[in-house]
Amino acid sequence: MILIKRCYEARARGDGRRIFVERLWPRGMKKEDLHADTWMKEIAPSTELRQWFGHDVDRWDAFKQRYEKELSANRDALAPILDASERGTVTLLYSARDIEHNSARVLRDYLIKLQHRRPASRATPTKHSKKSRSE
Repeated sequence: MILIKRCYEARARGDGRRIFVERLWPRGMKKEDLHADTWMKEIAPSTELRQWFGHDVDRWDAFKQRYEKELSANRDALAPILDASERGTVTLLYSARDIEHNSARVLRDYLIKLQHRRPASRATPTKHSKKSRSE
């Protein structure tokens, strides 16, 4: 399961693995207060895209398309999140004020699409040998 949550919200038991997915560190946030397991700024929208969007809701649809294009070009970087989500809950942390129009929402939706295309498990199935009953 992949969830999203503002980084300013309190850590919760059900958050699972917490991954901060913004390019810039959140204002006024101390590292120890974030309680993130990792910071994956390389999967955040590019600086150019982030600045172009500027949290302008009128640009939301175009932002989503452009960000998904960036994600498609950087798919290998998404593997750790997908792998972690197979083992348990992953919470993507973001700092934007707008809970509906933010990059973490786009990222989560994109990852969920990838999950549906990915094999359920990467583990190699075990082979059970049967003993023959001939005597």
